[in-house]
Amino acid sequence: MQSPVGARAVFNGRECDYFSGTGYLGLQSHPEVIQAATQAIQRYGLFTGTSRGGYGESPLYDELESEACAYFGVEKVVYYASGYLGMLILTQTNRTGYEHIFIDESSHFSIWDGSQATNRQITPFHHCNPQHLAETLRRELLPGERPLVLSDGVFPISGEIAPLPDYVKLAESYGGMVYIDDAHAAGVLGEHGRGTMDYYNLDTTSCRFACTLSKALGGYGGLIPGKAGWIDNIDRNARVLVGASPPPLVVAAASARALSLARRDPSIRQQLQSNVKRARAGLRALGWPLADTPVPILCLGVRPGINLERLKAALFERDICVAHVRNYSSTPPGGALRIAIFATHTFEQIDRLVGELGILI
Repeated sequence: MQSPVGARAVFNGRECDYFSGTGYLGLQSHPEVIQAATQAIQRYGLFTGTSRGGYGESPLYDELESEACAYFGVEKVVYYASGYLGMLILTQTNRTGYEHIFIDESSHFSIWDGSQATNRQITPFHHCNPQHLAETLRRELLPGERPLVLSDGVFPISGEIAPLPDYVKLAESYGGMVYIDDAHAAGVLGEHGRGTMDYYNLDTTSCRFACTLSKALGGYGGLIPGKAGWIDNIDRNARVLVGASPPPLVVAAASARALSLARRDPSIRQQLQSNVKRARAGLRALGWPLADTPVPILCLGVRPGINLERLKAALFERDICVAHVRNYSSTPPGGALRIAIFATHTFEQIDRLVGELGILI
């Protein structure tokens, strides 16, 4: 990549229509975001050179956390170096609420890594399958044990939305909890763009989520939103927050501005939804069975007579970039073309993508 990320980007000297990655709202290269980063680095430098607390605090962290609270409609947030650490922080700081962990078998690597650090028993259940989860809970839980159910909110390759209400109902029936990694849902799903819980209109303390700013929300670093008392408990007990350096100041400034843009201008998300609807309809007409959801990840699985690797290469020859994925979490058997839709794509770009695919298959 030899240009800023966007609906058009330069790869190996060629300008292409870019349908990959995770910049769903098109904020990573927004002029206001770049301006905020430039002003921050000129005034504050790159980094405090120390952890937060005492001399490591900065007005830029305050601004970021204030914008995040406004966006997610919460009292307080935890902001940390990478969204990958979110499940580690959640499971590490709430260990008294569960005895046995149950994980969707196709969950992201970060969920598996975070849960393994707890030293609790871990049992997988079939992907997006509440019935199998119910059977597994009945079979595996010992008397008096409480479950912790872990899953992605939106799966990164398949684009499926976890059946979260079913998971919450099952976990609550045993006095347990549900934690989700909402990396690909935050900024995209729900009336306010707050993620999977917003999408399902779930308001319960039995479900918590961690997310990232590095995808739809146009910045970098991880976030856990919630009520002040609960967040304070995370601050006190998360060794990751004490032992790892916080994100650079320039990143915090850019992330704050991106969050502000996403909150103040809902038309960005509305345009994304229109683009997703158009792309899904066009690709369904070509024979791929895509669900009608607002998720901007379109997963084109294996079909007889179609070589996905060659199809990706042929699209690149026509200056269209898509990803061919074979072994990432939630990839269907045989691999898939993963197509990402951005708010900044034009209808003409989407129609050209669908049209070229139609010619090539």
